Amino acid sequence: MTHPPVPLLDLKAQHATIRAEVATLVNEVIEDQAFILGPIVGRFECAVAGLSRTRYAVGCANGTDAILLALRALGVGRDDEVVTTPFTFFATAGTIHNVGARPVFADIDPLTFNLDAAAAGAAVTSRTKAVIPVDLFGQMAAIEQVRAQIGSVPLIEDAAQSIGASRQIDGRVVMAGEVADVGTFSFFPSKNLGGFGDGGMMVAQDEAIFTTLLKLRTHGSVKTYHHELVGYNSRLDALQAAVLMAKLPYLEAWSAARRANAAYYDHALADVADVVTPYVDPANTSIYNQYTVRAQRRDALQSHLKERGIGSAIYYPLPLHLQPCFAYLGYSAGQFPEAERASQEVLSLPVFPELRADQRDAVVDAVRAFYGR
Repeated sequence: MTHPPVPLLDLKAQHATIRAEVATLVNEVIEDQAFILGPIVGRFECAVAGLSRTRYAVGCANGTDAILLALRALGVGRDDEVVTTPFTFFATAGTIHNVGARPVFADIDPLTFNLDAAAAGAAVTSRTKAVIPVDLFGQMAAIEQVRAQIGSVPLIEDAAQSIGASRQIDGRVVMAGEVADVGTFSFFPSKNLGGFGDGGMMVAQDEAIFTTLLKLRTHGSVKTYHHELVGYNSRLDALQAAVLMAKLPYLEAWSAARRANAAYYDHALADVADVVTPYVDPANTSIYNQYTVRAQRRDALQSHLKERGIGSAIYYPLPLHLQPCFAYLGYSAGQFPEAERASQEVLSLPVFPELRADQRDAVVDAVRAFYGR
């Protein structure tokens, strides 16, 4: 049987369904000529605050800056320590370094790939000024467990991959970004809610943090030419806000479609012993930014998929504590065994919402064929 090619992500298929809505809002910005912090940015900030059930939202240039500004707003700086996971995108730790602080890593939970709460607590010292759990692959970290371990240390939730995800905490549903001191989002095009370029957002419940974030994103100023802080030029572009505002009403349905695709894979691959399908904490509702399996002979499987025209990706092949740029931290191989094992086994398969049934079957058939099933 000949199967169709399957990309890891098909943004063209998505755009075909929303072209008119995007064009309408983008044209509004063009007609208004309000490109920098125009009205559409404020509208989008209010919408994201509503989605995350927070009092405040502040748009910025990208998801990396969202973490950077959050660290600055919480007073993190030179010679401080910030605890985070070594199994995440570089930005999480790179921003810690770039504010002058020292990244301190703690190992991950082998089931969810998220920061292990007990390990995070054990890594906290008197110099720790923040902890950053990451909501990896679309499901929230056990943020309440991390909080219980770290006490009053400020908490930044890196929710770049989890906008719209939720978690049951103490009998109520909590949204990604809702309960941290600051939650940070990315609107990179590959995210469930992605722009036509870079974009980011910070959410918070505290007014003082909100005010500081507003200043930091515009050179430390809320009144033109009066600078209370040394900040940054990190504003969410109005054209990107228009694209995102047009997409936002579809986010819930897109995430539900991803969950449906994930459930299909879970069932179809359940008897393949060499593949472990994603574990979702029963307290979580994942948005499946990625569908990430653990696979024996992972690299050979990826080559096999490529030969069949099936996209896949490895997030992340080298944990952060082993990156050359962090050699100064003094970590060595073997210190975070779960992160290191994950980096050798994980493979993400196509799960985008527009995935057709024949494409889904092509992925399943290819994986099963590789393992002789």
